[in-house]
Amino acid sequence: MSSSEASSRLLKETGIEVRSLNDTGDLSLYVDGADEATRHLALIKGGGGALTREKIVAAASRRFVCIVDDTKLVDVLGRFPLPVEVIPMARSLVARKLAVMGGQPVLRQGFKTDNGNEILDVHNLKITDPTKLEAEIGLLVGVVEVGLFARRGADILLVSGDGGIQTLKR
Repeated sequence: MSSSEASSRLLKETGIEVRSLNDTGDLSLYVDGADEATRHLALIKGGGGALTREKIVAAASRRFVCIVDDTKLVDVLGRFPLPVEVIPMARSLVARKLAVMGGQPVLRQGFKTDNGNEILDVHNLKITDPTKLEAEIGLLVGVVEVGLFARRGADILLVSGDGGIQTLKR
């Protein structure tokens, strides 16, 4: 199971069988990285553009292990721009709503998701309540998914640094 077409293609090229979530059912384990993480195991994902598929795989998994280096561990999410996948015809509408929420949305130029949608990268948000913001943005008409993983954050966060590996658990 892979969350992006590019990863699936690479796996297949090396001879690894890739199965569809529709064929596998629930998963016991999902392992992936993040663009930003907090000690409370909330994450920003989607820098590579696969946030919707990553969120689907996380939701289908009993356990989610996230691996980051210590430069991605923050007290408050938002240093990394928050990816929001939008239906193309609603891009401007969603961007205006995100601006009212205090963000500065920028279209990710020349990029389409594996779902055929666009990404708005929202800069300058201080995400003090990630669960609440994830729900608010998710309810905007035209939003497919938001790159906040707070309602279903990591179960285990492995943080690599000069002092070794730090394990944070839910």
